[in-house]
Parts: sequence; C-alpha cells; structure tokens
Amino acid sequence: MGVELPDDVVADGATLAATPGEAVEASDLVILSLTDYQAMYDILGSAPASLAGRTLVNLSSDTPDRSREAAAWAAGHDAAFLTGGVMVPAPMIGTAAAHVYYSGRDPVSKSHLAVLELLGARRHLGEDPGLAQMMYQAQLALFLTILSGLLHATAMLGTAGTTAMEALPELLSSADAIGGILRAGEKNPGTALDAGEHPGALGTVTMMGATSDHIVGTSTSLGLDLALPLAVQSLSHYRRAIEKGHGGDSWTRIIDSIRGPR
Repeated sequence: MGVELPDDVVADGATLAATPGEAVEASDLVILSLTDYQAMYDILGSAPASLAGRTLVNLSSDTPDRSREAAAWAAGHDAAFLTGGVMVPAPMIGTAAAHVYYSGRDPVSKSHLAVLELLGARRHLGEDPGLAQMMYQAQLALFLTILSGLLHATAMLGTAGTTAMEALPELLSSADAIGGILRAGEKNPGTALDAGEHPGALGTVTMMGATSDHIVGTSTSLGLDLALPLAVQSLSHYRRAIEKGHGGDSWTRIIDSIRGPR
C-alpha cells in the first residue's frame, strides 16, 4: 500500500476542499502532516478566523521550540494545539504496528481520542508541546544514524565482493541484537546512565575508541566516503573521555561530551 493521491482519497469517500479555510471549517479537528511548521503558517495563515474553537494536531517534523511557538500561535487564534510524531512510515499508519507520540493538553487529545487512534496507538508524553517533537527528533536521530551506518557497512562489504543481498541479513541481524547486548549487563543501562555510573565490563571507552579508529582506517583504505566514520571519530568523545581518566569506563561515558560543557 502506497501513499494515496488526492484523487484516490476522494474516490474513497473524502471531500476535497477548494481552500484551506474550507477544509478547516469542515471539522473542529484539523490534522496536519507537512514538510515543516512553516508550511502550517503558509497554509492556515490566510484563514485565522476559521481556527477559533478548533483543535490543531500538527504531525509535521520540526524542532521542539517551533512546536512550542506554534502552540502559542494557535492559542493566539483561540485554537487548541497538539504536537504529534508518527513513528511509522506512511503505509503502516492505521495498522497495529503504528503509534503516535503526542504532547499538549491531554484533555484536548482525549476529546478526539476515537479519531486520533485511527492513526495509531496514542502515547501522550505531557503538556509541554515540545515533548512529542523532542521524542520524534530523538527517534529520528537514532534512525537516520542507523540507516547511514547500515549503508556504510554494506559499501565496505561490497568492496570485498559481498552483495547487498548477502550483506544486509547479516548486518540487520547485528542491528536487531543491539538491544539485547545493551541489556546484558548487571544493571539496566538507562538506570546506570541516570545515576552517572559507567561500569566498563562490557566495552570500555578505550576499546570503542580504538574501534572507531579502525573503522576510519579501513574506510580510508577502501576509498569510501569518510563522513560517517570521521563524524564518530572526530567528535573526540572517546579521546576526551580517555584524557579525563575514564578509559576504563564503559563506552557510555561519552555521553558527558555529547551533553556538552557543564
């Protein structure tokens, strides 16, 4: 199942509005899924009077600060606002696998629960409109990094004659195992991170730092683009942790550098 075009949606029973104002006036619930938040202003800015008393649910990707600004903008037009982040690709929306993060005033989401749950299971994170966007962007940071790593690894193996058809099952198996590896220690990794504890039994800063150096060296010798391996290496998270005497700590110690100076 692909993304339906307007004509397909109309054929399935939807009504095509002639203008954004007409679409807004058709319901007290307005759901948007656009390129970014500026697109919301571009589309709805011409019909601000129509927004009064309605609930805007914006599923678009942007920054948490822009989500908060949008909530204030909506309130200025007497409209309620929910930030949403859909955590599945378009063909999976509405399936049992779909879930959507929301943040904003929970009574607002509950009043439209029957409609919103048609998109996917609802996970409300709190009243701050930026929270759902923060979770969405955090998930995307992980997702895009994994995708880049997957293709870099596939390119590495390709130089040795391994086809993508052969490589991907092995690489995806390793990706699937990451959760189990992280949970293999004596303490939940989330609990340890929150406590500022970094026991080095399963993989030290020194070991992981050396590994990042080896990946750069291998990629260089193969003539591959170095953007991804250098991004991991050149951030100096491992080196900085070693310089501070944390070489024997878990690789999780690099979160100190990622968080920035404190």
